[in-house]
Amino acid sequence: MMHLIAENMAPIMFCSLIIFLLLGYPVAFSLAANGLLFFFIGVELAPHSGDTINLSWPLLYAMPERLWGVLSNETLLAIPFFTFMGIVLERSGMAEDLLDTIGQLFGPIRGGLAYAVIFVGALLAATTGVVAASVIAMGLISLPIMLRYGYDRRLASGVIAASGTLAQIIPPSLVLIVLADQLGRSVGDMYKGALLPGLVLTGIYICYVVVMSIMRPKSMPALPLEARTLGHGATSLAVALVVAAAVAYTAHVALTPSVGVDADIWGAVVGIALIYVVAIVDRAMDLNLMSRLAQQVIIVLIPPLALIFLVLGTIFLGIATPTEGGAMGAVGALIMAAGKKRLTLDVVRQALASTTRLSSFVIFILIGARVFSLTFYGVNGHLWVEHLLTSLPGGEVGFLVAVNMLVFFLAFFLDFFELAFIIVPLLTPAADKLGIDLIWFGVLLGVNMQTSFMHPPFGFALFYLRSVAARVPYLDKITGRRMEPVTTGQIYWGAVPFVGIQILMVALVIAFPQMVMHYKGPVVNPDDVKIEIPALPGLGGGGLGLPPLGAPGESAPLIDPQAPVSDLSKPPSFN
Repeated sequence: MMHLIAENMAPIMFCSLIIFLLLGYPVAFSLAANGLLFFFIGVELAPHSGDTINLSWPLLYAMPERLWGVLSNETLLAIPFFTFMGIVLERSGMAEDLLDTIGQLFGPIRGGLAYAVIFVGALLAATTGVVAASVIAMGLISLPIMLRYGYDRRLASGVIAASGTLAQIIPPSLVLIVLADQLGRSVGDMYKGALLPGLVLTGIYICYVVVMSIMRPKSMPALPLEARTLGHGATSLAVALVVAAAVAYTAHVALTPSVGVDADIWGAVVGIALIYVVAIVDRAMDLNLMSRLAQQVIIVLIPPLALIFLVLGTIFLGIATPTEGGAMGAVGALIMAAGKKRLTLDVVRQALASTTRLSSFVIFILIGARVFSLTFYGVNGHLWVEHLLTSLPGGEVGFLVAVNMLVFFLAFFLDFFELAFIIVPLLTPAADKLGIDLIWFGVLLGVNMQTSFMHPPFGFALFYLRSVAARVPYLDKITGRRMEPVTTGQIYWGAVPFVGIQILMVALVIAFPQMVMHYKGPVVNPDDVKIEIPALPGLGGGGLGLPPLGAPGESAPLIDPQAPVSDLSKPPSFN
């Protein structure tokens, strides 16, 4: 009996961890307690294991060094920076300005507010990277407006919750930082690989709204005329964008000789900066060069876009590391909040408190995971998991299907941090052994983990939206009408179609790996590679009488094949 338990310590340990988590114990303490408990058991059973358990008391001396490795990890410094940036931006009112402006821009078309929520959700994802901040901000601002003008409650709830979860996959996502750390890969490569899938997922959300606006037009009416306070002006905005594009192209041509391949980026910076300055001067001096709508769109949109370039652009160009990009983003968020005169001591205090809480949460889970992994590796748990996964039928495809089904199921009970720290380290060796690119694998898991925010009944995005949605009837501030509350069932049913879209996105990432693999750059065909060795001066056809290097010559070879071979067993003769 003791021998049987000793040989199956790894599956027993893993199952006991799942039981601890299902009982509701905190993840960090469940990991650490499970690891220490089975360490003591493993030391006692080691003599009965037939060398399958490699645990002894002196192994605990390695724990301080493992914990120091967690605390000294510079990659994880990006988490507090991006968290602080997101919370400051949320407190600065950027989400409110974006939703109001983009809602006015798309207002005349059916489903315009839904398009605005998705577009702003993508922008907030690229600036904040925090799901809670995005969902709560859009729930507070957009949901009452959408209900005021007759939007279906399930559709409105689903669009807001799903758009908020884009912060999970669009850089600078916090989960991508954790995944890169757990996979042992570059955060910059993970960001590059995840950018296109995030944009594709945003496009699929928009396509869903388009289809629903055609099939159920009454579920998402256009804004009435009295609600379009900025008036018309789409033509003026289009003209401004054309002028900015022309200026950007001219600057690109002019700068190409001096800056080379980066000329297109600097050209875009010149064009955008010019149109932004023109809009500000036009509003300040009342020159009427463009419409009010065009002014508002340009003035509201360009600062967050500039912040995105400051963070992601510098990372993708190799100018800054993700940690340095996060630090610059935090400073940029403070500057934007100060520019709107909303940077107060209370805002900074709230941002610091929230950042400290999240960072402490991550560190404690990491410490618990280190304790658990010390014991789990000591009982050869990694070999058990690797053998279990690599022996699945179907090879690589079977492995990917099984892993994604496992992550999808566990996402009902665990959030993305817990999945990243518990499951990913167990899956990585098997994926690497099967020859799967770990950046692609990480992005695939990130898209799948995004469903953890949308799963009824435990999705965190649904909880965030439930916390700000009306629970009782209320009087609308603008129309004075009595509005019915949003039920929990409506929020859950609204999320179901978007969970299906995310599952479809997982399948698309598997079917089209180049969507992620473009981070490696263009594919090089070995058949097209030519290696040419230039002829050295004085060695080809010159005074030495030698043939050109790498080319056949008619002169005598350097070594005469008919010359007698020296006997190397005797000393050389100099006669």
